[in-house]
Amino acid sequence: MPNLTGRTALITGSTKGIGLAIARELADADAHVVVTARTGEDVERTVRELEVRGEGEAFGVTCDVRDLEDCQDLVGQTVHRFGRLDILVNNAGIGRFAPIQEMSPVDWRLQIETNLTGVFNCSRAAIPHLKESGEGWIVNIGSLAGRNPFAGGAAYNATKFGLLGMTEAMMLDLRYEGVRVSLIMPGSVNTEFGGRELGEEGEWRLQSEDVARAVVDLLSYPGNALPSRVELRPTRPPRK
Repeated sequence: MPNLTGRTALITGSTKGIGLAIARELADADAHVVVTARTGEDVERTVRELEVRGEGEAFGVTCDVRDLEDCQDLVGQTVHRFGRLDILVNNAGIGRFAPIQEMSPVDWRLQIETNLTGVFNCSRAAIPHLKESGEGWIVNIGSLAGRNPFAGGAAYNATKFGLLGMTEAMMLDLRYEGVRVSLIMPGSVNTEFGGRELGEEGEWRLQSEDVARAVVDLLSYPGNALPSRVELRPTRPPRK
């Protein structure tokens, strides 16, 4: 595990599931951790949990990543509190699954605005501070659904295919600016994402902690190395 003492990490969608697991790992690595979600009670609960982990400080801000002003305020509060921003993990995302002919315009926009525009909003606000860090990282949490379409996933696939292209373009834009950009693409993860229930039948899936470990491993790479895309699969999914 890298020593992130004195560094500040901001994780969106970090009060449950993969985002919470990432926040825990980064807190254990002694980073200052900023958690955010749309619900204030969830943010406060998560901050209380993280305060007893590691040597860094936990801080929370409510934010809707679909709103550019919210994202600018989120980054502004982070830098005001800690004086710097070194790591941005764009994890916030939603899934609404239905055949295209049944997908409501509301659910379509909600996914596009959260899964794609949210990444743009947070990254755009964070980049000046990540450049100042001199060792900035942006880690986008995507999905293998960004390469593998499935029935009922028209909107979700669109956002994850888009995030793949967006991340690779961001990497090219920022590689000479002192900011590394990577995409982690997990397969099936045993979370409640998309309304799925946790249970023993999900034991074959990846765990949130597996994805969090991938984030921490990325941050361990020396400055001359950039793993730009990590595809993470369950070792033994059910045979088809």
